[in-house]
Amino acid sequence: METRELRYFVAVAEELHFGRAAERLGIAQPPLSRAIQRLERRLGATLLDRTNRTIALTGAGAVLLREGRAALDAIEAADRRTRRAAAGDPGLVLVAKAGASSELLAKLLDAYAAEPGALPVEVLLCGPGEQEQLLRDGRADVALLHTPFDSTAGLDTEELSREGQVVVLPAGHPLTTRPHLRTADITALPGLPPPRWPGPHGTYPDGPGPQVRDSTQLLQLVALGRASAVLPESARPHLRDDLAAVPLLDAPTVTTVIAWPPHSRSLPLAALIRTATRL
Repeated sequence: METRELRYFVAVAEELHFGRAAERLGIAQPPLSRAIQRLERRLGATLLDRTNRTIALTGAGAVLLREGRAALDAIEAADRRTRRAAAGDPGLVLVAKAGASSELLAKLLDAYAAEPGALPVEVLLCGPGEQEQLLRDGRADVALLHTPFDSTAGLDTEELSREGQVVVLPAGHPLTTRPHLRTADITALPGLPPPRWPGPHGTYPDGPGPQVRDSTQLLQLVALGRASAVLPESARPHLRDDLAAVPLLDAPTVTTVIAWPPHSRSLPLAALIRTATRL
């Protein structure tokens, strides 16, 4: 299987539309269709169910999409890390979600900097759910991830902390006087819908909530009475005075882990991970 064919298939499988996939790839639609047909013949499997109006993944296609994404990420990661090594860049790149685990991250960086032979650590702060992809495609060497929201499949991890979640509301809202809430209480809130975050390709899901791009924008919308937000308990001390947080009893526990590629043999990275687990 050629890398080009795999890229073609992933684009079609994600778009479920040959025209949009061809536009995304910058090629014409007929050669894209022929490439997918050749791939199906070579694999001896139907990857896409096609009708005049719709395209759907078959079971085999779903497997190839999952495996193909991982393979393409690995190729990109190898390219990026090789270029960094060739450029003589000895540092580590750590990615974390902006506004999350701030205290833990600061302690980790300070503790690692005090270790003998510590290397410079570049910190990338990203939007929700982006740190996993930055790690998988080689733009980062190590990441702070948060389950159950981020996937750790195929990565090595060490657990760092566990915490509950709170619902963030405008200060003075009637529900802020309660000692705790449940999910059913906030789904019924008039005028305070949950936000809508962009997907991997920048598109927003349908729904009544406002479109948001980062935590600062979200918290301002909550303060204005336009949305509610569910955040880890550790966010509470950093909230503005015009916001209030109430424990959400039935929200899933958030587990923060440090994650890295399983094939890494970097001694500085191993030292950083040891430092994190000691914290």
